[in-house]
Amino acid sequence: MKIVGLTGGIGSGKSTAAKMFADLGVPVYNSDTEAKKLMHTSANVKEQIIQLLGAEAYKNGVLNREYIAQKVFSNANLLEQLNAIVHPAVRIHFLEWAEKQNAPYVIQESAIIFENNNQDFYDYIILVTAPLEVRIDRILKRDNTTREKILSRMDNQWTDERKEKMSDFMLINEDIVKLKLKIREIHCILRELS
Repeated sequence: MKIVGLTGGIGSGKSTAAKMFADLGVPVYNSDTEAKKLMHTSANVKEQIIQLLGAEAYKNGVLNREYIAQKVFSNANLLEQLNAIVHPAVRIHFLEWAEKQNAPYVIQESAIIFENNNQDFYDYIILVTAPLEVRIDRILKRDNTTREKILSRMDNQWTDERKEKMSDFMLINEDIVKLKLKIREIHCILRELS
């Protein structure tokens, strides 16, 4: 079974692309969702986060996402340390999940494959891109945030141009019909390669 990474910057439409692959019967693992679950359910992860960010990282036993975002998105060193706690736990969980799947290939949706130097974990990588203003508009509609906060988060991610050089496939998520057609094309290629 091949392991495919699906990545792209915030607001690029990774989740939309992932859902289209899932609709084709491809098992998809959402790293962001699973990371949040592990941050709530793994005693080891929880303990390390509290050691790093303090007791305020959890409010009544629930992850205090606003507090954590405020701390780490303005401090690259803290963000790196938090990722060093969460990402290895997610990797182990993903591999356990992948072993249970019965498909020619599985997809792991992850925003920061390259930023974490994890590209070697994958047989193939698909990059999802969209124009900057489209991405900002999507995030403003989706999240209770500001343009400044979005740009700050984007500054912590590599540019699409940099990621494109290291990706095997690219999806431009601007037109839903074209996106669906391109995903079907990549799906056929990946089935043949598996």
